[in-house]
Amino acid sequence: MIRDITIGQYYPANSRIHRLDPRVKIVCTLLYLISLFMFKSIIGYLLATLFLVCVVRLSTVPVKYILKGLKPIIMLLMITVLFNLFLTPGGRLLFHFGPLKITEQGLNTAVYMAIRLIYLIMGSSLMTLTTTPNALTDGMESLLKPLGHLNVPVHEIAMMMSIALRFIPILLEETDKIMKAQIARGADLESGNIIQKAKALVPILVPLFVSAFRRANDLAMAMEARCYHGGEGRTKMKPLIYKGRDYAAYAVTIAYVAISFVAGRYIPFKIWIF
Repeated sequence: MIRDITIGQYYPANSRIHRLDPRVKIVCTLLYLISLFMFKSIIGYLLATLFLVCVVRLSTVPVKYILKGLKPIIMLLMITVLFNLFLTPGGRLLFHFGPLKITEQGLNTAVYMAIRLIYLIMGSSLMTLTTTPNALTDGMESLLKPLGHLNVPVHEIAMMMSIALRFIPILLEETDKIMKAQIARGADLESGNIIQKAKALVPILVPLFVSAFRRANDLAMAMEARCYHGGEGRTKMKPLIYKGRDYAAYAVTIAYVAISFVAGRYIPFKIWIF
């Protein structure tokens, strides 16, 4: 399960998506994620699926690698689907057993919410899989640069987000090592009820937190030893420059958002489950 988390990891390749400016990928990903909440019919999700499939094909990232990132959210996905399924009123009554009721509106809302969560994870994972942490830092810093006029520490915020992304795979690997070490010492992490499983996590969380704080302290000392002083007066070895393919990506994404918004909200086309 630990190795299935793909957010924050980078998949090296030389695809068209990898070569895009990081600012383009950040903005386009945000637009895509926002568009998922604008649809009121299945046609909008069909367009979102088509757009996501095309981007995945252009990125050359294996589909299995992207789908692997969905395993950690299966429990959250099931809880969200069940809440929407049984607690959303409206429409024809499809199932009734005691206090549990499934309506037509509840079933469609549950399906749409599941699709949104799946596409949210896939879209976010695809951005980090095709962009290095350094490029993400430069892109976020450039996009947040106007806030610097309001005395917002843009460079420091971008640096913290970059360090957080870098630490995700490191902490996941550290967690996996600690779990294997505890299992080798006879620790039982699988059996028992919820309380027993929670207690079994203590031998994992304590050394994990100690390791995380030690790594953070080492990183802070290394930055101080190199006279790091923030973003003021710093230059870029690789400055970000928009190219033709970046403007084309902006145009395609904006066209997708506009078409899917109109089609997903105003075209009376709905496919009900029952």
